[in-house]
Amino acid sequence: MTVSPLLRGLAAAAVLTTLAACDSTRDGTRGNPPSTATQRAYDRATGSPATPADGTRGNPSGTAAERALDRAAGTDTSGAYPSQRDGTRGNPPGTAAERAYDRATGSNTSGANPARR
Repeated sequence: MTVSPLLRGLAAAAVLTTLAACDSTRDGTRGNPPSTATQRAYDRATGSPATPADGTRGNPSGTAAERALDRAAGTDTSGAYPSQRDGTRGNPPGTAAERAYDRATGSNTSGANPARR
């Protein structure tokens, strides 16, 4: 039976997910080569070129999952979308839910309406 490179990569990723989640050192620093252990295992298993460190050309800050969350929610959890940070022109303080609550109740829970108390 022939096993595809993608399947081998997924298996390696599943095994290393726990270890990668525990790593709190910065990506690409001494003792922590570029990318996550899971991504490096996937690259080796599939024969893909090495994924560059986060924040470098071709691999923006954060994980792909964090960037997807940022795109969907309009946040900057990953650090890849600074224009979506709270308090910027395009994104006032608080979450959209907090701002909706403020509009509905006339409050300032979010901090986006300082004139309201």
